[in-house]
Amino acid sequence: MDKETLIILGTGNATVTKCFNTCFAIQTEEEYFLVDTGGGNGILVQLEKAQIPMEAVHEIFISHEHTDHLLGLIWLIRMIATKMKRGQYEGNLYIYCHEDLVDTILTITKLTVQKKFYQMIGERIFFQPVKDGEAREILGYRVQFFDIQSTKAKQYGFTLQLKNGKKFTFLGDEPYCECEEPYAKNADWLLHEAFCLYRDREIYKPYEKHHATVKEACEDGENLGAKNLILYHTEDKNLENRRKLYTEEGRQYYHGNLIVPEDLERIIL
Repeated sequence: MDKETLIILGTGNATVTKCFNTCFAIQTEEEYFLVDTGGGNGILVQLEKAQIPMEAVHEIFISHEHTDHLLGLIWLIRMIATKMKRGQYEGNLYIYCHEDLVDTILTITKLTVQKKFYQMIGERIFFQPVKDGEAREILGYRVQFFDIQSTKAKQYGFTLQLKNGKKFTFLGDEPYCECEEPYAKNADWLLHEAFCLYRDREIYKPYEKHHATVKEACEDGENLGAKNLILYHTEDKNLENRRKLYTEEGRQYYHGNLIVPEDLERIIL
């Protein structure tokens, strides 16, 4: 079996300028499951840098409606629809999201993408709305989606069992909530947002934005028994030292394998 790889396309929060917005892809063999798409056509740059051909992306999950997760999808729809029309893209594109998000994506796409490309929706580009607790078969994985009970905008995370048997859970971009315990408990790989260092909480005001610090994210990882904890959706003001500083603070509260990735980092799962 080929190794399954997590490709971190972006690690930053909505307002970063020194790195890309948080999104990633799971690679299995020659296919990719893309999770969120960043805030614009920078997603095209990140895919190119990561050597992920758009022709190999047939499955995309959008967690929620915020610009830094959604707007890159509009560019992908446009570019993939173009490739479809030119005979450069085999198969269909499937977009997974919660039911309320479909109309939002359709409206933005219709207003900003040429009709000839928009018309590919329903022909070869298909929405796959999912409900809380619903499981779908994606690239051979049983992916179970769940509502994270966001206080801002309706948002879903997911959990899946990797082909090597390990449990992989994505908690979205808000602090862990007890409702997520069945999906997050004892995860081999747990992905948790960490807006800033706990010591910098007065600077970045994470709690006002309903985000966690490194301290809380690592406490969650410890309490949930996560074997590997990946932190993302951070500030970028000291990017060159982010990994060192976040790791130093995080290891006070979490004793598993703590990973503070950089953009375009590849992690063997």
